[in-house]
Amino acid sequence: MAVVTMSSEIGSGASEIGAALAQRMTYRFVDREVISEAARRYGLVEAKLAGLDERKPSLFQRFDTETRRYIVGTQAALCAYALEDDVVLMGRGGQWLLRGIPHVLRVRVTAPLEVRVQRLAEQGGGRQSLRRLLELARQDDAGRAGRTRYLYGIEIDDASLYDVIINTATLTVGTAVDMLAKALGQPELTTTDVGRALMQDRMLATRIDVELATNPKTRKLTVKVEAQDGVVTLEGTGDLSHGERVARTIVGVKQVRLRAPEKTPASPPAQ
Repeated sequence: MAVVTMSSEIGSGASEIGAALAQRMTYRFVDREVISEAARRYGLVEAKLAGLDERKPSLFQRFDTETRRYIVGTQAALCAYALEDDVVLMGRGGQWLLRGIPHVLRVRVTAPLEVRVQRLAEQGGGRQSLRRLLELARQDDAGRAGRTRYLYGIEIDDASLYDVIINTATLTVGTAVDMLAKALGQPELTTTDVGRALMQDRMLATRIDVELATNPKTRKLTVKVEAQDGVVTLEGTGDLSHGERVARTIVGVKQVRLRAPEKTPASPPAQ
């Protein structure tokens, strides 16, 4: 039992690897279902969720409280799938959202740009020029990088975010699946009670995020939420009393603590 998160580039073959791996391991394969689940659980408009899923929020959207609700709703839906275990999760920041969970295998699938463009041309039957496909691939790469940077403050191609990086210019789909299946069979990726507890804490934190983003009295707050064994910590500036009351209404919360962000020491004056 384990969870696989898969980050990718367009034309890298990640979807094929993810689907084949899920079939081999009898795991659930989850891609666009995250969007539908978020819409179902939190009463969100699926078309708007899909738009935010595909590109970095606009300047206006970054200051829009409704956008925040859509983003945290998607994150909560992804965590809910991960909590069920035995699942391959495609994209949507899973490599960051599920960091530190011992039974999560974080995978990045990549290939050189020219290889990916050639694949896109073959898949499209030559309907678009290589020049146009190169432009589209570069735009997609930039969009994924920008969205990940905005949402999580990380670089999508940072190798430290992943346990395995697969270059499909070298490895076939079958070889990649064989390699990942072997890794998933190792004891260190077996779900343990400790891992389940960490995942439940992560799920609890995302549920609180959704409630804070939904409640009219807290949706404008900038709050970092952490949970450990049902003890929730809200970190932020200003009055967090409304946030505390909202958090206490969530099933599974045993205690709520408030914490101010640590101040960064001022740099000494230049000599």
